[in-house]
Amino acid sequence: MEMIYRFLELLPFSMFQYDFMKNAFLAAILIAPLFALLGTMAVNNKMAFFSDALGHSAFTGIGLGVLLGLDDPLLAMLAFGIFLGLVITKVKSANMVSSDTVISVFSSAALALGIVILSASGGFAKYSSYLIGDILTVGQGDLLMIAVVLIIAYLLWALLYNQLLLLSVNRSLAASRGVKVMLVENIFVMMVAVAVMVSIRWVGILMINSLLILPAAAARNITSTTRSYHWTATVFGLVSSVVGLGISYTFGTSAGATMVLTAAVLFFLTYLIGKGHK
Repeated sequence: MEMIYRFLELLPFSMFQYDFMKNAFLAAILIAPLFALLGTMAVNNKMAFFSDALGHSAFTGIGLGVLLGLDDPLLAMLAFGIFLGLVITKVKSANMVSSDTVISVFSSAALALGIVILSASGGFAKYSSYLIGDILTVGQGDLLMIAVVLIIAYLLWALLYNQLLLLSVNRSLAASRGVKVMLVENIFVMMVAVAVMVSIRWVGILMINSLLILPAAAARNITSTTRSYHWTATVFGLVSSVVGLGISYTFGTSAGATMVLTAAVLFFLTYLIGKGHK
């Protein structure tokens, strides 16, 4: 880690004179490809609001952690996030209610339950920082955890990519080709849940969904092949994260919100470019 810090100090940017900015920069370049990877498949599967529901469920996870007396609520957040994701997938697969309705119902209920638990225990104000997040608080241990999640996500992606792609085209077609639809979908849901819960302290509940979806949506505007779609989404994620972090340092704005705004600018630019080409 010291070698990386020394390298960053050689770059002509004043923000790298501070260790917390170095950690924030490293976190940004780890979170960006993780979110881009998952965001492309979330967009393909029309699950743009799914990560938002998981983000809202973080409050319930925090509340459960408080009730259990945990010093760090991350484990409770992970457990509840994975549980909620699996429940949403199960209910959605029954095809009794539209996907967006199912996600909206669970998202609203999870957020309300979390607020009720935290307000009853007097801990809401203490954890309200999770709404906005603060990437400047990332430590070296946090960087290691994000790196491990990123590696695991890419390994699972390499193993399941073709099945996930076929699943995004048509569930019935995927099942007819021998794909274990529920198993593959559940694995993907758990990947998203872990990525969201691990990152939410630094990105924020209000921003997490936007940072996951916008780079993938921007890439989809201008790409025509699956390979270029994923690589472009990764590049857009890195650009929006790094540039947004630099802008937030310069103007003293919220890092997460500035990163999201940068990604939104990329989306609108690619929308205009894609529309012009069509």
